[in-house]
Amino acid sequence: MPLYRDEAVVLRTHKLGESDRIVTMLSRDRGQIRAVAKGVRRTASKFGARLEPFMVADIQFFEGRTLDTITQAETLGAYGGNIAADFDRYAVANVMVETAERLTTEDEPARQQYLLLVGALRSLARGEHPPGLTRDSYLLRALSLAGWAPNFSECVRCGGELPAAHGGGTALVVQLGGTVCDACAPPGSPRMSAETIALLGTLLAGEWGRAKAHGEGTRAQARGFVSAYTQWHIERGIRSLRYGH
Repeated sequence: MPLYRDEAVVLRTHKLGESDRIVTMLSRDRGQIRAVAKGVRRTASKFGARLEPFMVADIQFFEGRTLDTITQAETLGAYGGNIAADFDRYAVANVMVETAERLTTEDEPARQQYLLLVGALRSLARGEHPPGLTRDSYLLRALSLAGWAPNFSECVRCGGELPAAHGGGTALVVQLGGTVCDACAPPGSPRMSAETIALLGTLLAGEWGRAKAHGEGTRAQARGFVSAYTQWHIERGIRSLRYGH
């Protein structure tokens, strides 16, 4: 049919001509959609503000030969304003939408990725959790949905139990997908404290009360692993990870 509707979150936009934009979105039922929003850069546009990054909308499209055209847009989640008003939230949101774009494709439904991203943006806009923890939890869970779930509870090589926490820490290897026992750890493997391993597990599970109990030093260690793990599995680096903390 020439007309169709879907819920979508705006990932990014770029200019087209003098008054139009091409909008890249992740939709609930159709995966990524790239569509033209005509006239949205004019001050009199009826729905330009509804199609800014991080906004969620119920959108009507007209199918085209190359690009579809947006004909209607009704706001479902107005998250862009609150996110853009705070640098840390803005930096985190950019990491999340860039990751979502890399993990999904056009014409391939990715409903769980859509729901995860919308929930994370909603939480970020409301300031429910520290932005850095929101980002790291989102990244771990998005990668898990894509088939790259990390393991922080046992050795990823032999499946054996990890040694009790000790001064040397536990080996945590990006390339292997998580924690490694001493017998299986490659030479020179980086080691993380028991607190960092615990934080990573709570972020993956979304256990916010326990995650917030960890201090900045532990969060920084966890952040380093999450950043490296994300970029290891996504062939090109996530540019937005350069900004924020």
